[in-house]
Amino acid sequence: MAIDLPLSEAFKEFAASGKAGGAVLIFCTLASLVLANSPLGHAYLHVWHLPLAGLSIENWINDALMAVFFLLIGLELKRELRNGELSDLKNATLPIVAAAGGIAVPACIHFSLNHGTPAQAGLGIPMATDIAFALGVLALLGNRVPASLKIFLTALAVMDDLGAIVVIALFYTAQLSIGYLAAALVVFLLLIGLSRLGRVRSLPLYLLGGALMWFFMLQSGVHATIAGVLLAFALPDAVTDDGHSLSDRLEHVLHKPVAFAILPIFALANTGVVIGPGWAQALASSNSLGIVLGLAVGKPIGIVAATAAAVATGLCRLPSDLAWRHVLGAGLLGGIGFTMSIFITNLAFDSQAGVVTASKMAILLASLASGLAGFAWLKWHGAPLAADADRDARA
Repeated sequence: MAIDLPLSEAFKEFAASGKAGGAVLIFCTLASLVLANSPLGHAYLHVWHLPLAGLSIENWINDALMAVFFLLIGLELKRELRNGELSDLKNATLPIVAAAGGIAVPACIHFSLNHGTPAQAGLGIPMATDIAFALGVLALLGNRVPASLKIFLTALAVMDDLGAIVVIALFYTAQLSIGYLAAALVVFLLLIGLSRLGRVRSLPLYLLGGALMWFFMLQSGVHATIAGVLLAFALPDAVTDDGHSLSDRLEHVLHKPVAFAILPIFALANTGVVIGPGWAQALASSNSLGIVLGLAVGKPIGIVAATAAAVATGLCRLPSDLAWRHVLGAGLLGGIGFTMSIFITNLAFDSQAGVVTASKMAILLASLASGLAGFAWLKWHGAPLAADADRDARA
């Protein structure tokens, strides 16, 4: 019998923005691909490299705007840890284990194909799941899938992104400046002090501190977007008179700008892939194969295998309205890499335009295949167990 799970308003808003935001992302990606391969292609791609206040427009997008995206990811993770699916260890174990499998297997597949080569740096590319696209596909299925599948996939994707953030911080750091990194950490600790000890509730003050932390992080060599995650965890969680914390209010404010402005702009700036004469050879490279196989094959294998192992050993159990076919559907949708995968591509192969282009083509191909496969599988095999019981009764 299916469980009627209560979905929080924050989760409903997040899922709704994911559905519409996914559609906008698809449109912007297609527009970018068309423009890049049109007679306007050279001018279109050149625009993103124009200088602006010391950085290129592309750098401002990838380093600054995406820090806001990481801030939202951090706020969502904190909410899940505080009062969501990850707040109870028993409930959190399943998506955490599933996410670990979905990170490890794709990375191993890429590593096995590229060990000892310059392309080895791309092993982080197939690790991540795009929350907006994955939830967008689930939203298209509506009530034809269990409510707990949406919660499971969301928690899995959030933990997946946390894993990607850790990978970025540890393995995609340029020349490290200890002084600037220490300054960023001092600002972070000051913000923590204002929040926990001073009980300061001034959002502009925290945003100013976050901007300063972002600057120090940018100069340190650690990717500046990590400042967004740190700021999320520095914000106060105490509920005010209106029944919401400062973190909750900021998360509410950021949902639509991130879904309908920041991520679409990121897609426009980063998916302008020129499909030249050698595109087939580029997709046949070991790096591209590692990305495609990692996302489209490694993700579902890793998620299902890790979940099965956790259930078999008694570490956790499936929600009563989920069957293994639902877990496989989640695994297939986990292969939609897109935003975070493209982001890591830019870090892994900085200044290697050809490899970046081939990697993005592989990401787009694998994400498309995973999205279609996940949608088709869940459309035909994703009915909630209650529907199965009704069907059996009629038979």
